[in-house]
Amino acid sequence: MSGMSGRAAQSQRALMGVRDLIVSGELRAGTRLSELTLVERLGISRTPLRAALAQLGQEGLVEAIPSGGYAVRSFSRDEVIDAIELRGTLEGLALRLAAERGVPPARMGELTRLLESIDEALKGDVADMDFDGYVDLNAAFHEKLWALASQTIRREIERVTSLPFASPSAFLDKQANVEAFRRSLYGAQTQHRAMVEAISLREGSRAEALAREHARLARQNLEFVLDQDRSLIRRVPALSLVVG
Repeated sequence: MSGMSGRAAQSQRALMGVRDLIVSGELRAGTRLSELTLVERLGISRTPLRAALAQLGQEGLVEAIPSGGYAVRSFSRDEVIDAIELRGTLEGLALRLAAERGVPPARMGELTRLLESIDEALKGDVADMDFDGYVDLNAAFHEKLWALASQTIRREIERVTSLPFASPSAFLDKQANVEAFRRSLYGAQTQHRAMVEAISLREGSRAEALAREHARLARQNLEFVLDQDRSLIRRVPALSLVVG
């Protein structure tokens, strides 16, 4: 990335590096973050590390502690559910406004092409689908939806989805081998199509309701992991941040 200055690249590396250590479950909830250890581990200097920690504080992944410095945050079950509900509410608002204001045909064409690519990834039966392809396309589809919104709404969606369990792909990429999850992708794709149709028909209320319903799938997946099959928690390491 030649356009990025050395300092910006260091900041980005610090941010991604610390976030990955937390989301991968390597740094457990409650762990105090040692600047010295992180500087050595990530091969960065202190200034970008401090900026990264402040940014992660805003995202809600770490919290400032009274003695100075930061610790990895833990989340209650309700907080995680609220984050998912909040994403659904904001996506719903974005879609309602897009439907009411109208979306240029070229933009609608991009969404339709993504839907076709997702159909392609889901071809065949549960065992044959291109699961990894689906995960990437699903993330791209949601980002295209957010791009229909104003800068203000998009920024807020990005803020809430920076929490690892609130993003549209949160429970996907680690669950490739769970048949129940694979099967749920067909329903998710039906909802994707309905959302795009509602936008193109200028049906704002329907688009909003569908987006909120769609986020419910993520909530159901979360509840399945926490209540039915806790063995999956190790496949979704970010859930080690969830207590109670």
